[in-house]
Amino acid sequence: MKSLLLLVLISICWADHLSDNYTLDHDRAIHIQAENGPHLLVEAEQAKVFSHRGGNVTLPCKFYRDPTAFGSGIHKIRIKWTKLTSDYLKEVDVFVSMGYHKKTYGGYQGRVFLKGGSDSDASLVITDLTLEDYGRYKCEVIEGLEDDTAVVALDLQGVVFPYFPRLGRYNLNFHEAQQACLDQDAVIASFDQLYDAWRGGLDWCNAGWLSDGSVQYPITKPREPCGGQNTVPGVRNYGFWDKDKSRYDVFCFTSNFNGRFYYLIHPTKLTYDEAVQACLNDGAQIAKVGQIFAAWKILGYDRCDAGWLADGSVRYPISRPRRRCSPTESAVRFVGFPDKKHKLYGVYCFRAYN
Repeated sequence: MKSLLLLVLISICWADHLSDNYTLDHDRAIHIQAENGPHLLVEAEQAKVFSHRGGNVTLPCKFYRDPTAFGSGIHKIRIKWTKLTSDYLKEVDVFVSMGYHKKTYGGYQGRVFLKGGSDSDASLVITDLTLEDYGRYKCEVIEGLEDDTAVVALDLQGVVFPYFPRLGRYNLNFHEAQQACLDQDAVIASFDQLYDAWRGGLDWCNAGWLSDGSVQYPITKPREPCGGQNTVPGVRNYGFWDKDKSRYDVFCFTSNFNGRFYYLIHPTKLTYDEAVQACLNDGAQIAKVGQIFAAWKILGYDRCDAGWLADGSVRYPISRPRRRCSPTESAVRFVGFPDKKHKLYGVYCFRAYN
């Protein structure tokens, strides 16, 4: 009888011990404290969230506290969001909140705020997403001497495309490559974006810069000029090169746009200068390379007419392969960089929505 009573007492004490070490959220038990262990736990319900340029997104982050260790002083909690760089060695400040004091940094000003669904919700809302918002974000919660973090990746719907200027292939150092992408309504692509594009079928035999400073290229059909016929498909890595002196092409990334991309119906073919003016006369601007790739990939735009673009190249987008257009594959076909003064083509225009 004494043994039975002792067993009951041990069970009650053990149940009380468990109840002190767990916090309930949405009928879910969260272990946040071991003896002499942490009193604060931060977690993200999703490791990755998806959106697109111009959209809004919530980066999930919640924290769980041991009330016996901290009391009820919620005003003592500091929430900090930073963006991790590609090499993880630096962090870019995004948002900080401590009680009623809040601060937003850089290009995030006016676009970020805490969701605030509950006292334990540190989720960050980002509005009017830009191409530069793509990446990994760290949620850090600090209370007293306790702190914990969680990381969330923000992925954007979009398209990766290889790019080189009128000067020809392998003419861009890293900084010029970054600017070349910006000039075409895009940003320099990350390795993850290039890898996803390769998995989607991107095959390109010329090496290009990526955002981490590496030089790589995607091969789906191994062949002699592209690493060898007997090699396996993959993203070939040239490694890291001098950002000022080394010269390669670049892989750019772009996403949805807020506007209308279209081929201008015009009675005659045009020189480059005439094409620029024709778009202006139509209340638009001559389209950029990033815009034709976004229209082709995201909107399924299909047109078998070669047309001028802003960088002086001539291209046309084919979503439905057919004879005389692009018989074997869906692609943005590249005609080249023709003589701007003497060659005549149509033109692709872009009209932004306000």
